Amino acid sequence: MDAKKFYTLPDLPYGANELEPYISEAQLALHHDKHHMAYVKGANAVFEAMEKARADERDFDVKATLKELSFHIGGHLLHSLFWANMAPAGKGGGAPKGRLAEALDEEFGSFERFRKEFSKAAASVEGSGWAALTFCRMTERPIIMQVEKHNTNVYPMFGILLVLDLWEHAYYLDYRNERPKFVEAFWNIVNWEEAERRLDNVLRA
Repeated sequence: MDAKKFYTLPDLPYGANELEPYISEAQLALHHDKHHMAYVKGANAVFEAMEKARADERDFDVKATLKELSFHIGGHLLHSLFWANMAPAGKGGGAPKGRLAEALDEEFGSFERFRKEFSKAAASVEGSGWAALTFCRMTERPIIMQVEKHNTNVYPMFGILLVLDLWEHAYYLDYRNERPKFVEAFWNIVNWEEAERRLDNVLRA
């Protein structure tokens, strides 16, 4: 049997300074290299602890362990989505095109209305968490989702098209405690081509 696989930290799809002035190089490097890496290491540590307990035929606190694993895996996967749904300054932002634009217009009435609701969802996430644009195949509707921490209030099986990290570690160096300013800056670096690609994948699934 092949050796068991573990999570690894993905490379950024752009240079650490390429999201400036909206996200500084120092902020991005700290976020990616330290905070995201912590979730990768955390998930792998849980795997190793479970494997050791199983090999030694020891019991462990399954409820607490799986909660911790969910937290770290959620953090890893959401961060991986987050890096890819941003683009270097000057190459992102604006408004979506194609099927995503049509879906947002149909559901929200206009892109401007969607942006307003998403921004409010992002600004009002309880404590630390995320805002996400998801797509429900059963109703064929784009739906905004708030995620507390990394793993609470998630709509199971909804395809995630776009995420925004609202933990303070995502913006504190640049914006201090002014989360709404970070949310506003995000719209300048959204990678709509990536969001459209994710929608295509959801529709083909």
